[in-house]
Amino acid sequence: MNISICSFSFHRLLAAGKQDIFQYIQDCKQLGCTQLDPWNAHLAQLNHGDDALHAGANPDQSQHLKAVDDEFLERVKLAADEAGLPFGCIAVDGAHIYEESEEARLSNRLRAYRWIAIAEKLGASSIRIDSGGPQQWTDEVFDIVVEGYTDIIDRAQKAGIKVLVENHWGPTVDPDNTVKLLESVPGLGLLLDSWNWARGKQAEGWLKCAKYATATHIKTFHFTEDGQELTQNVPAFCKLMVDSGFQGTWGIESVPADGDEIEGARKTIQLIQRSVG
Repeated sequence: MNISICSFSFHRLLAAGKQDIFQYIQDCKQLGCTQLDPWNAHLAQLNHGDDALHAGANPDQSQHLKAVDDEFLERVKLAADEAGLPFGCIAVDGAHIYEESEEARLSNRLRAYRWIAIAEKLGASSIRIDSGGPQQWTDEVFDIVVEGYTDIIDRAQKAGIKVLVENHWGPTVDPDNTVKLLESVPGLGLLLDSWNWARGKQAEGWLKCAKYATATHIKTFHFTEDGQELTQNVPAFCKLMVDSGFQGTWGIESVPADGDEIEGARKTIQLIQRSVG
């Protein structure tokens, strides 16, 4: 079984200065991961911890996540190689497709280009770029989003990288919007988050979108003493994914309510392993 942990799972450790990208690599190795799925705050020049906390809480306002330089990336790649862990999906905030003004869209597009170049340098297999935009698309907004994804997919494919959209915020928390986008943009994959759906839409999101999933974020928040998750039925999600033919890496994005991020990730791995068998 292939397992990964999106480094957002450790955003509080990052903000507190108790983890950086190098410690993240070591923690993933210790926890038994088979690939690395960094959130781009772990690869950004953070001035202080609040930068990471703000980005985590406001993915639509994360343009301040300025990427590290190429020399630093070389050190990161070396550390990952030494740990024997390849890079999988880089989850990028602050480079989403839609903004109201053309100027803001261009700024985000240039950031997306930079993160694609970073993914190529690290040898990552995929990159997540959000769609952005209002909860309900107009035809004009949707056309802008489709054009934007088409452009960055073309650039990413030349680098051997797959572009993924996630049901994350804005319009993609509605399952029908996510399916419409995936059906409209050739080459676009799905990072399926088990939790990030509009209220009352989770079951619909699972059933409609499981077949499109290239990667997953399995969310966990509250555990019982025997390791079950109280917020959602993780074993049922895992079974649906298996039945839908999912063969990708089981990606984790744990957000433990008790604040113990390492233990939250460990418990999530154990729950997935029990659920998949």
